[in-house]
Amino acid sequence: MEFFDVIEQRYSMRGFEDKEVEPEKLDMIFKAAQLAPTGVNFQPFKVIVIDTKKYKEELKGIYSPDWFTQAPLVLCVVASKEKAWTRKYDDKNIADIDATIVMTHMILAAEDVGLNTCFIAAFKPDKAREFLDLDDEWEPVLFTPLGYGNAEPRDTPRKAIDELVIYK
Repeated sequence: MEFFDVIEQRYSMRGFEDKEVEPEKLDMIFKAAQLAPTGVNFQPFKVIVIDTKKYKEELKGIYSPDWFTQAPLVLCVVASKEKAWTRKYDDKNIADIDATIVMTHMILAAEDVGLNTCFIAAFKPDKAREFLDLDDEWEPVLFTPLGYGNAEPRDTPRKAIDELVIYK
């Protein structure tokens, strides 16, 4: 698939088939995570792969909509502020930015190999941290279900480019 086909076709899937994800497709998604740019290439992230059949109730405690646990897998990107680059001028730590770039790469790779996803940031962080057994170094940043979608896209109108781009 061409790049613009991927980004034009991709949408937040809110319904999934009960169909397993092939290991070779999962490998490509993890390769996309590995290739994602991070500040100073520190790669301060981990990708946690969660089996939804095994952990359905725990996942529902983190984010409750039924469709979240319909896909066979849920991915979570966690980030370490200790391992991330920090801008010296204002001490801005970019761990969450790095994790978001990683998740974006995985989500676009998933679309490219025929899988569907949905960015999830509206989760309960304390429940996520407890379930994932994370120490204080690691922060859960984003989740996504991963599988074969079976729901139609919602209408998601976009602003005009001239509303989004400023030339100086």
